[in-house]
Amino acid sequence: MGRRLAREIALKILYRYEEGDTNLPGILRGILEEKEYKNSDKEFCRHLAEQTVNNLDTIDEHIIKVLKNWPFDRISVIDKTILRLGTCEILYFNDIPVQVSINEAIEIAKKYGGSESGKFINGVLDAVKKNYESSNNK
Repeated sequence: MGRRLAREIALKILYRYEEGDTNLPGILRGILEEKEYKNSDKEFCRHLAEQTVNNLDTIDEHIIKVLKNWPFDRISVIDKTILRLGTCEILYFNDIPVQVSINEAIEIAKKYGGSESGKFINGVLDAVKKNYESSNNK
């Protein structure tokens, strides 16, 4: 599967969660058992999805803090979910270089988001990164 596909599956999981199916263990089980994936990829996907949901308020605060002239509730569900995944990686996945997390989110946004999603995701996640690093957390 690879980490890119694991991130895309995490996007699918969190999209369902955002749309009202809040049984995260059930969603994880259902989606990760649909096909045969490497255990390491399934674990990365599971960890990313769970970490995002478990820290949703903190992740959203980091995103909202850097939004300029754009209300959080006006962001499309896909873009919001990609931002949450990218921000989660920046905040909680110290083994992944921040720029890798941002680049992966941009590529996923280009594939699943609107025509301007890649640029939007890039700008927001870069600002999240700068805020996070300047707060001496990294």
